[in-house]
Amino acid sequence: MENYRGDGSPLDIITYFGGLEMVMAVGAMLQAAELGMVILVDGFIMTNCILAASKLYPAVLDYAIFGHSGDESGHRLVLDALGARPLLYFGLRLGEGTGAICAYPLIESAVHMINEMDNFAHASITKYF
Repeated sequence: MENYRGDGSPLDIITYFGGLEMVMAVGAMLQAAELGMVILVDGFIMTNCILAASKLYPAVLDYAIFGHSGDESGHRLVLDALGARPLLYFGLRLGEGTGAICAYPLIESAVHMINEMDNFAHASITKYF
């Protein structure tokens, strides 16, 4: 931090602190939001990327689902700063997308429930006395 002399803008911060893979991830998140796609955010690095993306386009957070909270204290700080509530708290620190793999079936089940679950009226269920 002592060496940073930039202007503090989101683009300048991403350029200075992020690697090319992080810049690509931020761009992919912004494109996904533009296309109305769900973004499954997993792990410390990707949580920082969605933070950066949200500084460029705050509505990107409307498309984000946070898979899990890792065991790194920094991860929890960034999640708190975003007001994010991850689906799972497994204390993972593997960095291979394992939180997303664990969270995906929950998301898929929720989508199926919303789209396919019958309701009382359609199932002809009435009150009983």
